[in-house]
Amino acid sequence: MKKELQNLKIARFALNARYDDIGEDNIDQLKRHLLDALGSLVHASAKPAIHKLLKQLQVMGEGGSCKVPLIESLPYDRAAQLFTALIRYPDFMDNFMGKEATCHPSDNIGPLLAAAQFRPTSGKEFLTAMAVAYQIECRLVLEIPVMKEGIDHTLLLGYSMTAGIARLLGMTEEHTAHALGITGTSISPMVTSRASYTYEWKGFASSMDALDCVNICFLAREGLTGPVAIFEGPKGFDDVFGMKLDYDWDQETFELIPRCVLKKYNVEVHSQATLEAIDELQKANLIDPDEIDKVELTTFLTAYHIIGSGAYGDRQIVETKEQADHSLFYAAAVLLLDGEIYPEQYEPERIKSTDVQKLLKKIKVSTGFPLHEPLVVAGMLDPYTLAYPNKMKTKVKISLKGGQTLTREQEDYHGFFTRPFSWEEVIGKFLRLSAGVLSSEAQDELIVTVRNLDNLNDMRMFINMLGGIK
Repeated sequence: MKKELQNLKIARFALNARYDDIGEDNIDQLKRHLLDALGSLVHASAKPAIHKLLKQLQVMGEGGSCKVPLIESLPYDRAAQLFTALIRYPDFMDNFMGKEATCHPSDNIGPLLAAAQFRPTSGKEFLTAMAVAYQIECRLVLEIPVMKEGIDHTLLLGYSMTAGIARLLGMTEEHTAHALGITGTSISPMVTSRASYTYEWKGFASSMDALDCVNICFLAREGLTGPVAIFEGPKGFDDVFGMKLDYDWDQETFELIPRCVLKKYNVEVHSQATLEAIDELQKANLIDPDEIDKVELTTFLTAYHIIGSGAYGDRQIVETKEQADHSLFYAAAVLLLDGEIYPEQYEPERIKSTDVQKLLKKIKVSTGFPLHEPLVVAGMLDPYTLAYPNKMKTKVKISLKGGQTLTREQEDYHGFFTRPFSWEEVIGKFLRLSAGVLSSEAQDELIVTVRNLDNLNDMRMFINMLGGIK
């Protein structure tokens, strides 16, 4: 008997999932992640890089069916692009971590905010589509971790975006399967967008996915066909990447949502436990940064490669925001100096200041095992890497000029799935990020609406609040 194609199974899971299957705890977490994402969205609205996108959108032509922040309205695809860029650009959003790859599930929210304006969409329907997109992206990161082959995780994001959009557009299983095939053969980003020297595009790559996936879904909705057997067929995923997707989507649940994490510090996620250890040492010992002789950071291979001057390039050269928020050297230095890492730490004058540039040169990053290749062997011999992603083992050693040595080890951070943020902490982060852009009344209205989103009859009321951001 011929096996059913993966695209059809994914489509069936995406369209048949029920709100009642998600679970109360998962729903509560999705709401917290949504509010966390909105903090970034509001904060990003004033950033120069976002205004480059706005100027481009205005050249392309304003107007359309979607209410959006900053400008009056846009077509569905460009609205999805703008929403996604606003959420993603600050690099302060959520994460999911697999053994060999990671992703930002909140990247899915932007196109869902656009698709929810196509027809009346309740809060429950939106949350269900969000749960579907989160689960699909996280599952694919585990099953087919394309980052190890040099392909960016936004390739997998395309599938989850498409599935969530299709649900909100009311597409059929067949049309959704074709849309997934078109997406898979059209979006193939390279992970070099996150490597050193890192450019602004790192914060915008997922927004291009959103633009493309909305277009693809509307085409497939009209009956346009695509390569449904993208995973199993000739020159398909298995042939090209040597990664076979053979997952039983009929048995899929929402078990991966609780593994999604939020960031305590406005830095790449794999730095978080190390930074919390530094933070705790600083608070307990009131370290004078001028008295620091050297800082030795021991972490796991993924963190070392991405932000510690491993395979992704030199991270001690820091001149821009994009370099800074992916440098463990800069993050450790600025945290020791400022006591926090929020968007203020990425202003050009802060990045280029003498004190932080001098201190980051005193920092060394290594793993618990001196050899990094082959990866499988190194991972088995390194206790820090072996524990990841269930733990984020780290060791911080700060040597002072007077001879004193301060050391701290830990295995997670506040915001990790073992110690998740409470509502009060998510609200505090949202209030800080949106301060100066939203009035206190507007902040409170958004918080209350998100907390009660499952009682909302039409998401357009909620989206109109975001459209009020000017």
